[in-house]
Amino acid sequence: MIKFLDLYSINQQYRSELQEAFDRVLDSGWYILGQEVKQFEEQFATYCGTKHAIGVANGLDALILTIRAYKELGLFNEGDEIIVPANTYIASILAVSANDMVPVLVEPDIETYNISASSIEAKITHRTKAILPVHLYGQLCDMQTIGTIAKKHNLKVIEDCAQAHGANIGGIRAGNFGDAAGFSFYPGKNLGALGDAGAITTNDDELAFTIRALGNYGSEIKYKNKYKGINSRLDDLQAAFLGVKLKMLEKETDIKRTIANRYLSEIKNDKVILPAISGQSAHVWHLFVVRTQNREHLQEYLMDREIQTVIHYPIAPHQQEAYKEWNMYSFPVSEKIHREVLSLPLSPVLTTGEVDAVIKAINAY
Repeated sequence: MIKFLDLYSINQQYRSELQEAFDRVLDSGWYILGQEVKQFEEQFATYCGTKHAIGVANGLDALILTIRAYKELGLFNEGDEIIVPANTYIASILAVSANDMVPVLVEPDIETYNISASSIEAKITHRTKAILPVHLYGQLCDMQTIGTIAKKHNLKVIEDCAQAHGANIGGIRAGNFGDAAGFSFYPGKNLGALGDAGAITTNDDELAFTIRALGNYGSEIKYKNKYKGINSRLDDLQAAFLGVKLKMLEKETDIKRTIANRYLSEIKNDKVILPAISGQSAHVWHLFVVRTQNREHLQEYLMDREIQTVIHYPIAPHQQEAYKEWNMYSFPVSEKIHREVLSLPLSPVLTTGEVDAVIKAINAY
């Protein structure tokens, strides 16, 4: 079986380094907000090119806490609107709802699957406070246009970088285009922990200070609680593991780019629509997503040939029961994407023979 993502093999590459990291944390006797967290935060901020990186429990909390911090600073209020792509993973939208704010859905570009920057301005109202672009599948959104729109309307830009670790344009990496950004280190991400973990990047000192307090029970000083906060902290063990894997991220990304380039150049089947690159070469290929009109048939065909695939994502957010108030709305571009997408195997441990087999199977479909 050609696995869609072989996490066991990916992490076995670094087994000795990960075990050393575990022993270091175990022997330190300090497991929460210790040196490992501080060190990884500094390393990740440097990698992203930002002043601050704040470790949190997961990627959803990264977005929730960022929006919550802006509320505590008086910049956002309940009932205000945040623009999000209609075809994102639901976590991006949940972060807005969790703060009693209103997600405003904007259709994506059918070619790149990212939010259509040209469609954003029509959705801006007097209640709009931010744009939340999602760098879906590892490709950056049109941040130049989004930044221009945000500046014109005095809006914050909060990047969802859960799938875009290291993606860059002109040397500027994901997480350093907006006012703040949320990252996920879920095990399957390009930079994945061995459990749940996340981070927020920003160059705003006041925002960073507020986020840190909110994620630590609302406390800036121990036992003194300024906010009604939550417990959302990156623990030292996951920080230590992430420090090991961050050193390998560029190498692994290069391998994924090589595989993606082979797929792009060698898959030739008019029944299968390949992903488009939006004029920049910094896609980090968290996922290699194709489209086809009968994707369940293609998925079954590939599984019969022992090639595992995954659907990211089968149901559009506005069609979910959780947002039943949106169920009557139509977002035809998003619906088409959710109906047709299929993610092919793509990982830094795929062998040349496995890549050959995927290409051969799809070309014969």
